[in-house]
Amino acid sequence: MKTTLVKECDVQRVWHVVDAADKPVGRLAVQIAKLLRGKDKPAFAPHVDMGDFVVVLNAAKVKLTGAKETQKLYKSYSLYPGGLKEKTAAQVRAKHPEYLVEHAVRDMLPKNRLARTLFKRLKVYAGTEHPHSAQQPQAQALAI
Repeated sequence: MKTTLVKECDVQRVWHVVDAADKPVGRLAVQIAKLLRGKDKPAFAPHVDMGDFVVVLNAAKVKLTGAKETQKLYKSYSLYPGGLKEKTAAQVRAKHPEYLVEHAVRDMLPKNRLARTLFKRLKVYAGTEHPHSAQQPQAQALAI
């Protein structure tokens, strides 16, 4: 019996729609990262890009457990002395609600060149509307 390896040209990419309303951001990000990576497919191989496209809706309504809304800090550094800027999750949610989901998913992807390609397949929207209806995305019920 021979082992068959999947080639990148044989991969069938599917579009998934995920509703993020009232779901914990970390548990949601784990499931999205698995879909982006292609780990849900039976023929998964770590050296082949097998991931699907994922559209996340209602990112503004994602749930942060505990006191993370006020205590979790998102940091950015300008590489200048004194250039560290910190924002709480509440401040980030008010200005860019998509960033909460994007940041959590990006941290769960591998730290290599493949991650950039995978991350481009993630589409996050604050509301319920998205421009990807032509791709006929499938509603994905996540086990959270």
